[in-house]
Amino acid sequence: MLTLFPGMFQGPLDEGILARARAAGRIGIRVHDLRRFGVGPHRQVDDAPFGGGPGMVLKPEPFYDAVDWIRRQYPAARERVVLLSPQGAPLDHARAVALASYERLILLCGRYEGLDERVREGLVDEEVAVGEAVVTGGELPAMMLIDAVSRQIEGVLGNKDSAEAESFREGELDHPCYTRPAAYRDREVPPVLLSGDHGAIARWRREAAQRATRAKRPDLLDRPRTQAAPSERHRGTS
Repeated sequence: MLTLFPGMFQGPLDEGILARARAAGRIGIRVHDLRRFGVGPHRQVDDAPFGGGPGMVLKPEPFYDAVDWIRRQYPAARERVVLLSPQGAPLDHARAVALASYERLILLCGRYEGLDERVREGLVDEEVAVGEAVVTGGELPAMMLIDAVSRQIEGVLGNKDSAEAESFREGELDHPCYTRPAAYRDREVPPVLLSGDHGAIARWRREAAQRATRAKRPDLLDRPRTQAAPSERHRGTS
């Protein structure tokens, strides 16, 4: 990551699955302070926009110099430079899988009124958005992208079936899940789940997933289903 606020990544990258994956060497994550590559003795990273207007614009030199330094310091055969931007394509399961195929991702986190357009034109391979809301910077979207991509790496999840069971592939939400106790506050687990009849359970789960999708995300039913295998569903948040 290239960011003006490297401290924001402390915590999310040091807890849970991502921390275990880093410790096991399944993924490597480096956070670089963009100010280190700022211009002049004061390490300037932004300036007023040409033509006037409010706010400040991130300068092109720090991004280019930082990416050049990363490439010299840490050579990689296949990489992708990704700008986190509300103008980007939506981060979905198919995009996470595609990004996971690269040896390295360089994530650019914008701030203020945006960045010099020459960064987009000459440096960025792809722009990615995690939603339609505009947030104050690219750091939180970058964390979401890291999480979504990392879980596609072999060995990151303790059970490889977890990625398949929770992913967004078939165009449906996942079915409801229950655990003990079988009855709680006047609400009971559907009897079929206690029956031991695996065929009936599978049918119930398919039907429940379809009902949930029609009720909560009917737009998913209109999406093409050619992006991935038909055995996976979406449970995560975005």
